[in-house]
Amino acid sequence: MVGIADSTSGVVDPDGVDVGAAFDRKNREGTVGTADPGAVLAAEYDVLVEATPTTLGDAEPGFGHCRRALDRDRHVVLANKGPVAERYRDLRALERDSDGRVLFGATVGGAIPVVSTVEAFGTGDVTAVRGVLNGTANFVLSRMTAEGLGYEHVLAEAQDLGVAEPDPSFDVDGIDAALKCTILANLLTGGDPEYTLDDAEVEGIRDIPGSALELAAEDGRTVKLIGEATAEGVRVGPRLVGANDALAVSGTRNIVRIETETAGDLAISGRGAGGPETATAVLADVDRLR
Repeated sequence: MVGIADSTSGVVDPDGVDVGAAFDRKNREGTVGTADPGAVLAAEYDVLVEATPTTLGDAEPGFGHCRRALDRDRHVVLANKGPVAERYRDLRALERDSDGRVLFGATVGGAIPVVSTVEAFGTGDVTAVRGVLNGTANFVLSRMTAEGLGYEHVLAEAQDLGVAEPDPSFDVDGIDAALKCTILANLLTGGDPEYTLDDAEVEGIRDIPGSALELAAEDGRTVKLIGEATAEGVRVGPRLVGANDALAVSGTRNIVRIETETAGDLAISGRGAGGPETATAVLADVDRLR
């Protein structure tokens, strides 16, 4: 690793950054180094790992970082959903004009190999991708169902446990799942048509009453926040699924069902978010570039 940047500083060493020292400095002083973040983008490197926070609309600054790397014929590995969810066609155009490649397995499903599996089958063979793609929302619904607790109580519990952010809107309003499904829809269409979050039909879980979960349980079913990506578009919202259905995972687990013409339905389940999980997906993409 020859460079690391945070939002206000950077550290560059062509012989290899002392990562431990950089993080010690970050914990002690709030910065990873004394250089400007731009110095990292200007360094000599093979792969840029873009892990800035996801932003909507113009997907900046992440998209600009990708542009700078691809203009220099460098590879890009994305953990940031913004460039592929909001500017997929622009990103692919930059890739076509570059000797660098763009990989983004970490943007959907954490360590679950959703993107790579879709790519392995070929987008012409995959007809739809559906599943539980947000661990926070799934934790809340699972606890409400199992314990008969109200939404606000369970959300507070999730925040105390670190499962939910202080502002949980992206998760409980379905935005995070919709971004992931938008990425998958663009992968299925090749960006023609191109989808963004604005094109998605999105409904969250805030307004689901406990009584609805009780009625579902009496009928042998449960409620899950299900995301769906097809070549025709993106939908995310609460759906009734059978209590024994593969999609009825509990806690923070994710599950994705990939519907194919040749192999039928494939189900992949596991940890869909978290630092180690995202890092695993990022490093898997880096390894593919070797």
